Amino acid sequence: MYCLELAGEDDAFAAREAEAAAAGVEILAPGLARAGHVDRDRLRGLAYTHAADELVARSAASVDAAATALDAAAIDREGTVAVRARDVRGLTGVSTSDAERRLGGVLVDRGFAVDLDDPDHELRALFSAEDGLDDPDSDATAAEQGQVPAGDGVCVLGWLDCESERDFGERRPTDRPFFQPGSMAPMDARALVNIAGAASGRRILDPMCGTGGTLLEAGLVGADLLGTDAQWKMVRGTRENLEALVEGVDTAVARADATALPLREDVVDGVVFDAPYGRQSKIATHRLEDLVEGALAEAARVSSGSVTCVLMADRDWREAVSATEWRVTDRFERRVHGSLTRHVHVLEKQLDDR
Repeated sequence: MYCLELAGEDDAFAAREAEAAAAGVEILAPGLARAGHVDRDRLRGLAYTHAADELVARSAASVDAAATALDAAAIDREGTVAVRARDVRGLTGVSTSDAERRLGGVLVDRGFAVDLDDPDHELRALFSAEDGLDDPDSDATAAEQGQVPAGDGVCVLGWLDCESERDFGERRPTDRPFFQPGSMAPMDARALVNIAGAASGRRILDPMCGTGGTLLEAGLVGADLLGTDAQWKMVRGTRENLEALVEGVDTAVARADATALPLREDVVDGVVFDAPYGRQSKIATHRLEDLVEGALAEAARVSSGSVTCVLMADRDWREAVSATEWRVTDRFERRVHGSLTRHVHVLEKQLDDR
């Protein structure tokens, strides 16, 4: 069992992205989730997960309770250790320095030596608020499952197993060879392509690729790339960005109408696109509604098997989705600033035998 240290403030969105790298993801407490299995290579490419820790014990959110739980836990490691404590989002008021000192003492009593600079093992002590057990009569069940009754907060103790690579600041849109205002932040683009299934050996399509931000992030986690845009300027700019920043994957970017893609059927393993914004928008000869519905229809045509499509927009497009082969499985609202909230629709292709 693993504990996932989530990033950002939207735990549901972070947990959905984490499903690209972990099995059985379930939110445990604010900023924390649990999972039954973790793919380390894929977790390193997550945007909204900081780390995965191999679960050692859980307790109420106090230093005394955490120390008692650690003392009673089965530990089959040896070598040097360091303890790193976090008060997740500042929700518990626990003194992290006291926690590190007390838990380090427990480990020393159990035969470990402390090495704060280069330890063999790092124990994470993660203190957060209520763990989501809302039923006041569920305490017995919670105890049987090693959980903590709601209202007591939670401390999760785990050995650091792997961390994600936090290099998004190196790819700010304004630092790329080609830039246009309104480009998506790399961290958000990475999360969307992960949800769409980007990985080595998979082909990701963005039929409205713009400056290529989503394709760039998909390529950096090893996916092969297909991109189209209605504007030659964007096609050239995307090619320039990919050539400068992505290596070792197949890429193809062309000028095309998203409602009539120059692709045969069953060639795409995942789709992600950011629909044009503005309720009165007209794109070339298409009304915006026709453009989005047509792009979804084409994305379904060129996708193979059970595929995920991630549609981001400035509004709720569920009605347009209902007229296509896709069905909405998740939807998130991501506030960008006071006048823009992005709606993220996670779509699954409905198979013919539905």
